[in-house]
Formats: sequence, structure tokens, C-alpha cells
Amino acid sequence: MTPNARPAPDLRPLPPAGVADASLAASGRRVFEIEGRALDAVAARIDGDFAAACQLILAAHGRVVCTGMGKSGHIARKIAATLASTGTPAFYVHPGEAGHGDLGMITDADVVLALSYSGESDEVLMLLPVLKRQGNRLIAMTGRPQSTLARESDVHLDVSVPVEACPLDLAPTSSTTASLAMGDAIAVALLDARGFTADDFARSHPAGALGRRLLLHITDIMHAGEDVPRVSADASVSEALVEMSHKRLGMTAVVDAEDRLIGLYTDGDLRRTLDDAGVDLRSTRIAEVMTRSPKTIGADALAVEAAQLMETHKISGLLVVDTERRVVGALNIHDLLRARVV
Repeated sequence: MTPNARPAPDLRPLPPAGVADASLAASGRRVFEIEGRALDAVAARIDGDFAAACQLILAAHGRVVCTGMGKSGHIARKIAATLASTGTPAFYVHPGEAGHGDLGMITDADVVLALSYSGESDEVLMLLPVLKRQGNRLIAMTGRPQSTLARESDVHLDVSVPVEACPLDLAPTSSTTASLAMGDAIAVALLDARGFTADDFARSHPAGALGRRLLLHITDIMHAGEDVPRVSADASVSEALVEMSHKRLGMTAVVDAEDRLIGLYTDGDLRRTLDDAGVDLRSTRIAEVMTRSPKTIGADALAVEAAQLMETHKISGLLVVDTERRVVGALNIHDLLRARVV
């Protein structure tokens, strides 16, 4: 900076003078109170029209096409995403883009869910003649039962609210929350009606922690074959320790001649053995110091079930057995960590 140069002005916005923290918190709480009352009012209107909307979707051979303009469009997009992830194929179409070619995405087998709180959004109303001519069934979600969109729909869902949470009663707040909740209600009702399961949910959420918890099975992460530590009941404690050291799972199964499980020896058992002066590691049989009836799990179980079993019983490893108690695999907490199940 040259000697006579002026420093650049600080253009960062300053908070209004005199705004107290308590006042801000009170405004926030007021929003929750107003929107809570709005949700109660809309919930009281879950009736035959709601059931009719769900029946339309259940009977459809196509998808649910959600549309809306502005804030209603944002809500419609989220409703489409929720429907799609819970067993009801759905997608969002911007009404403005639909009028310029995207209508071709909508087939005559689709049900259209149109959101407009006023029920008079020009971009949405413009689509109605084409949709009617194509034979699409229309579900409208508005705050005005006498609006054009409501009158032209096959089923109307009334999401009107007493007042917006905005103190000016202008910005969509209570109304968008009510519309979003109505969309969630539809999605959950359809989920229940279809018998949608956690396994179904996982198939549409394969990425991330949710998919790993719901899709990953024991067989996907367990050690199998020669990697499973096992010794016979006649083995000495020292022979069991060698097997544990080679397989590096912190445990070894103790099996009979048919490979059926009769016990387990772990690092914890070893510590207890070393505390017993009467135990000779070379001469004592593993059957004398092993844990009998250890916790096990089946190969078809979910990996998350293994994590829950380990946590409940405060153990760090599990043997995997078949229906006849033959040892088919083994895993420990580190396998679950590597698989990011825990």
C-alpha cells in the first residue's frame, strides 16, 4: 500500500443495533408454534380425499409426476424424492420447462401431483389442457379449494393454513411446511400399503452408511475356509495360541471331528488362563479352558446384526455357523470397522 492510499472499506454487513438474543430466540419459537398449529389443522383434514389420492397412485401403472412453481416447486421436488425412495416411482418436472418440451417426459400412465398454494399458478394451469387430453389423472395440493387447479383436479388435498409464520404473512412458511408434511403422509401411507420393507429401502439407498447397514451380510465380510482359526478339543493351549497367532482374529474355534463347534478360545480367555498358576500351556487341553456355548451368528444375517450382538454381549469376535453348528466363518470388530458397518 502506498503511503497516502486509503484502506479498503469493510463491506461486511453489520447486525441491526439493539437486536437482543432473547428476541431472536422468541421469533424462532414463534415460528415453531405457528407451524405446529398449521400442521394440526391440516392433519384434521386427512380424510376420504387423502385416501382417494393414495388409491389413484396405487392403481396407476406409471409414475407420480410432481410439479410446482417457486417454493411449491421445491416442495414438489422433495416429495418426488421421498416417494421414489419409498417404493413409489416418481420424478419432478418443472412446469415452465414442461411447456417447452419436457411434457414429453409424462406418459398417459402417469399420475400428476401438482402443487400451488394459490391454485392459480399460470405455469401449472397452462399444463392442464394437455394433461387432460392425454388422460392423466390429476391430484392437486392447494390452499384454496375453490381455485382453478383444485376444481380441475380429480382429487384435491386441502393444505390451507390459518396464517404464515412470516410476520408479514407473505413468505411461504407454514404453507410449505404443511405441503411437505402432506407429501410425507402420502409417501408413508403408500409405503404401508405396498408392504415396503427395510430391505426394499436399502435397495434404493445402496450408498453410504444406510446401504451398508441394510445390505451387507455376514458372508460379505467374514473370513472363511482356511482363514478360519480352528483346533480340535485335544489340542493343547499352546497349539491353540499358535493357531490364533497365525489367523490373527484374536480367537480360535474348538471343533469336533465333523467341524461342529464345541467351544471358543479368545484373547480374554488367554489372560484368564495366564492368571491360573495351575495351567501349563503345553500340557493343558484347550477343552479344559475354552468358553463353552459361545455366541454365534448365521452366514445369512446382516453385518449390522453382528455389530449389535458384539455390543450387547461386550465381545469383539463371532464365529459363523450353519444350521448344524458347523463352523463356516469368523469375523471380529475390525472386520466390521473396515466394512464401515460401525
